[in-house]
Amino acid sequence: MSNLSGSGAHLKNDSKPRGLRDALRQARIEAADRTGVVVELRDAEVARLEILNEALDPLFAEIPAKVDMFDRGISQGETPRLWIDMVAHVLMGRDKRIYRFVQDSRFGRVVLAESHDVAAIVKAVTDYVARRLIEREHALATLPLPPSESRPRGRFWPFALGVLVGALALLGSALFAALRGF
Repeated sequence: MSNLSGSGAHLKNDSKPRGLRDALRQARIEAADRTGVVVELRDAEVARLEILNEALDPLFAEIPAKVDMFDRGISQGETPRLWIDMVAHVLMGRDKRIYRFVQDSRFGRVVLAESHDVAAIVKAVTDYVARRLIEREHALATLPLPPSESRPRGRFWPFALGVLVGALALLGSALFAALRGF
């Protein structure tokens, strides 16, 4: 009977850390376990973003080569993101299964779309790209001038002024040469 109580006391003592060294070792093991879970979650996020990236390939293949306003790519950081352009990206939601398409603006981050479905996010990105292309067209379009300014200005007066200045310069140099010769 004393063996049973002695072995039970021994088990209780083994389950508790004996000192700081054992406590540090146990804390390192727990941290490694948590880090492993975090790395697995990040890898899962990146894998989901890669699936979405591949689903967006046909959309970006349609964009003309001369349009360089989109820079798609996955950034591998603390929070992996699939960048669409300088201000819009897709990241995974808190549950790591939902896609969140967001745009950074001067008023903060705006959620443009949120879904578990890749097709829904592809549609939202397609709509976003279309709107950005239209904005680009409007920015590049030249507005016609009002009728009063659309008429080309006359080129006669600048020409006449140039002839007059040239003649005066020629006359001045001839007078200078004549006075120097005397």
